[in-house]
Amino acid sequence: MHYLDFDKQVLEREYSPSSCIDDINEFINLYINQSKAALSSARQSDTVITNLYFGASETQTLDLFFPTNRSKKKLHVYIHGGYWQELSKNESSFAATTFQEAGCHFAALNYTLAPDATLTQIVDEVSQAILWLYKNADKYGYDKNEIYLSGSSAGAHLALLMSLIDWWKVDPQFSNNNPIAGVCAVSGIYDLAPLLNTYINEPLKLTTDEIITLSPLKLVSSKTPSCPVILAYGDNETSEFKRQSDELYYHYQQRKVNIVKSEILNRNHFDIILDLSLADSWLSKQVFKQMKI
Repeated sequence: MHYLDFDKQVLEREYSPSSCIDDINEFINLYINQSKAALSSARQSDTVITNLYFGASETQTLDLFFPTNRSKKKLHVYIHGGYWQELSKNESSFAATTFQEAGCHFAALNYTLAPDATLTQIVDEVSQAILWLYKNADKYGYDKNEIYLSGSSAGAHLALLMSLIDWWKVDPQFSNNNPIAGVCAVSGIYDLAPLLNTYINEPLKLTTDEIITLSPLKLVSSKTPSCPVILAYGDNETSEFKRQSDELYYHYQQRKVNIVKSEILNRNHFDIILDLSLADSWLSKQVFKQMKI
């Protein structure tokens, strides 16, 4: 059944990840508590700088963690989800310790949330954060050509979109290259069109142009990532979230993108990303393989 055949109630349930679980707060608290623990550990070892500004606004900040093991000169950037409307970098450093111990830098990004920002503005902010990290690579000790991204849900959309945007429009120095070395996109939204007539769009107010230009699935005929891509989702997710990842995987395979995909058992939309905090999980192993560490 195609999403256009769904009535509003079914469509909203399909695009409400919490419909598959009993209590979303259980998982939000895991984000909070694990991120607090990682931040506390990093502060004790003096391996973090918090609230670095990549823009003028207080929402345009990031936390940067430094390796606690021999540095591999690589940076992993995590972009949070929350339907572009909720969460922040403060709940996004749960995997920092895992990457630090693997010899990597790790950054958790903030961005202005809807309705205070449009999706176009959010995408621009994330690209500015990546640009700032690129320009400050020497200062903080990682290789500017070794910047990898991961994201969950809306963050997966933003991470993947960073591999597709016209970077020469962000900064002329990118006339012949893209600064993203790899992407791990988990339980993402890759076609915005189904959200148009749902409650999710009330703060977003998506335009027709945004649906076309900011949906990776609508760009596949003209733009595909030049970097490796990891796609994943949990087995306990709605059929629409699974379908979007499956369709993207199919199209990228047809276009010879270096891509892997997995449906991870015993995981839902919210706890699957926590596997990045487990060095021996499938997700972490794939990211480390992508980063060549």
